[in-house]
Amino acid sequence: MYRNIYKGIAVASMVLLTACIMPKKQDYMPEGVSEKLFRTELPADSLSSAAVSWRDIFTDLLLQQYIGKALTNNLDVKVALQSLQSAQAYLKQSKAVYVPTLSIGANYTRSTNSINAMGGVGERSHANLWDITGSASWEVDIWNKLSAQNRAQTASYLATLQAQKAVQSEVVATLATAYYQLLMLDEQKRVLEQTIDFRQKSLQTTQHLKEAGSATEVAVKQIEALVYNAQAQLITINNSVWALENTICVLLAEEPHSIERSNLSAQQFPTDFKQGYPVKLLENRPDVARAVFNFCNAFELTNAARANFYPSFTLSARGGLSSTDLDTWFSAKSIFANLVAGLAQPILNKRQIRTQYEVQRANQEIALLNLKKALLSAGKEVSDAMHNFSAQEEYVQLKTKEMKAYQQATDFSKQLFDSGMVNYLEIITAEVNRLNAELSVAEAQFARMQYGISLYKALGGGWR
Repeated sequence: MYRNIYKGIAVASMVLLTACIMPKKQDYMPEGVSEKLFRTELPADSLSSAAVSWRDIFTDLLLQQYIGKALTNNLDVKVALQSLQSAQAYLKQSKAVYVPTLSIGANYTRSTNSINAMGGVGERSHANLWDITGSASWEVDIWNKLSAQNRAQTASYLATLQAQKAVQSEVVATLATAYYQLLMLDEQKRVLEQTIDFRQKSLQTTQHLKEAGSATEVAVKQIEALVYNAQAQLITINNSVWALENTICVLLAEEPHSIERSNLSAQQFPTDFKQGYPVKLLENRPDVARAVFNFCNAFELTNAARANFYPSFTLSARGGLSSTDLDTWFSAKSIFANLVAGLAQPILNKRQIRTQYEVQRANQEIALLNLKKALLSAGKEVSDAMHNFSAQEEYVQLKTKEMKAYQQATDFSKQLFDSGMVNYLEIITAEVNRLNAELSVAEAQFARMQYGISLYKALGGGWR
């Protein structure tokens, strides 16, 4: 039925290398999803940047220390690790599905007959029974039901493993973004502090000009307002720095404290990403791999549910020692044993088997739709991040040119004002534009790093 639904192989090779649980002749690129996920042509021979360790992407030594600490201490990472250990325990249990069940027990029974049950005739008697009994049962996996359940549990474990990788990738991306944002705020803070110092000096100069009759009170108040505006912006920046440092501390699972850091100009963030082959690179994404394993799990559970329609063949054995006298308990005459081979075919069971099968078929279809959604979402994220990162370099260059132009305009306005050729309003306008441009350059540089982090994460990087 599904032979015409699935096309191509998106991640089959990865899954097969990880564990041989993929159904035969089963492909995992749903219909409607092609390799043209990113709205661009990518070189087929390039390596994927997602395969590069985060240490090679984020070269800031302080950031590397924070990421290493977060991957060890972060609470979300620890929760994911506990979930993985739980899934591993279930996996070990599933591997024992072929082993017979075995139990052993020792019992002592003392019984007394009822005289009234025999019409009130006779005498009361007592009987003792001592026994040690061992029981074993083994279901023969004729229809591969047990094998399907084992493969389903293996897929569930691997899906949990991918979920842990996704948590690690998210922690790395979130921490790196917060760190770079902190550097951006430091740069903006430096610009504002310089601006405040400059405007305060400009305010003093204007006050002297007013006293000399060369400027008006309006000019003084306008520049005074600019000083207050910059000081207010500095308070906002300081508040953001404080909150961001606390956010990083939470990621590190530490109490709030100041964060040691470098500066924005010292960063050597990668200028280019090798995106790799379109669909092949998605093998690195934990969410896509998890969707594949979830589909494997649903597929195998459907097979196991289908096998419930067929008869089950069970071998049972029971044996031990049984005696009415403790003295003869451990003798050859006390040994008993029996072996039963049973074949059971379900006929009427309140429709439970069919309901279970139909539910699993629906779950399999849901898993397939979720896989398709994961692939399309991954393609969108990579496409968006790739485009934004590529375009941001030019954006930074343009913003830098804009900043330099406003800086020159401010210098020229001051010279013209000193010569009496322009009024103070032109100086104020030029000064405001200069400050906004300098702040925008810092934001543009951070945005480029943010897009780079998003692209690295979208390609499946961060967990290696």
